[in-house]
Amino acid sequence: MEALDTRTAVANRLVVLCGQRGWTINKLATISGVSPSTIKSILYGRSKNPGIVTIKILCDGLGISLEEFFAGPEFEGLEQEIQ
Repeated sequence: MEALDTRTAVANRLVVLCGQRGWTINKLATISGVSPSTIKSILYGRSKNPGIVTIKILCDGLGISLEEFFAGPEFEGLEQEIQ
């Protein structure tokens, strides 16, 4: 897998987790209580630094822990963020 930046890895992980559940972004938004626009901002790169609290709330909606979220293959070999 090619190295990603952290923001892209978070977005990709959300897409994978929703796909595994057969969920739309709107369903994740409804279940987690996070606005669809916030989730779309993460997915489409408008949010350059999604907050850990927002990610935790999305994990709660997905029924997983932060540890499970970040254990995805998307986070293996992330690029160095400080250049």
